[in-house]
Amino acid sequence: MTIAASDPTVFTAVTGKGVGPLLRAWRERRRISQLELALRADSSARHISFVETGRSRPSEEMVLRLAERLDVPVRERNTLLLAAGYAPRYPETPLDDPALEALRDGMERLIQGYEPYPALIVDAGYTVVAANRGIAMLLEGVPEKLTAPAPNAMRLTLHPEGLAPRIRNLREWRGHLLAQMEREIALHRSDRLRALYEEVAAYPVPEERPGAEPAEPVAHFALPLRIEHAGRTLSFVSSIATFNTPMDVTVAELAVETFLPADPATATYLHTLAG
Repeated sequence: MTIAASDPTVFTAVTGKGVGPLLRAWRERRRISQLELALRADSSARHISFVETGRSRPSEEMVLRLAERLDVPVRERNTLLLAAGYAPRYPETPLDDPALEALRDGMERLIQGYEPYPALIVDAGYTVVAANRGIAMLLEGVPEKLTAPAPNAMRLTLHPEGLAPRIRNLREWRGHLLAQMEREIALHRSDRLRALYEEVAAYPVPEERPGAEPAEPVAHFALPLRIEHAGRTLSFVSSIATFNTPMDVTVAELAVETFLPADPATATYLHTLAG
């Protein structure tokens, strides 16, 4: 059933109070004043105040302008528009839709270009939508129940039958991943993501093995992932990239994560494996 975006039932269901409280919440989350937001949006602090308190209904253009200045995620911009009584602006195209064929091909070429270094693409719920042979190498020996179609990157990493027992600095890396998820939950207010967080945070953390080798005294510029493979300890630093100014919810929520060697020994080993 299709309901008009201006239907008051939808308006109430989305926010309960309208667009003003949502915009105020985003402004406070960004820690900027009404005056600063007004200057960024070419408006006035008085008008921003009226919008936030419900005394003034912002135009569709103003909602989008404020959302852009507040760096609101694309999905949440649709929520703001609905709350203000307007139709959503951004579509949510399934990734397997023919319209995104060129995007899918481009993503595959992108992560293949990183080989022999691991690279993968995940959606907003950390479901793996594409991965290269470097990732497959790291996942060797992981049970099929975790690597079945549409695996989840967080489960693969933190599950006690996944990569967790192989990660030499698991406590640090686990803390990094959980903090990353906490930021995403605060940003997107996703029930699906919160449920995943509660699941993976409850996984047991293996005890540190006696006699574990200490980390090399290297001045890392980022927290490294130190993981075992075939009796060797490989060291990676990860980088996450997203699409610039996406106009589709699905595309906006995709992230490309690459794992680059953190030391010469890891780089040499990966190139040797690749032949």
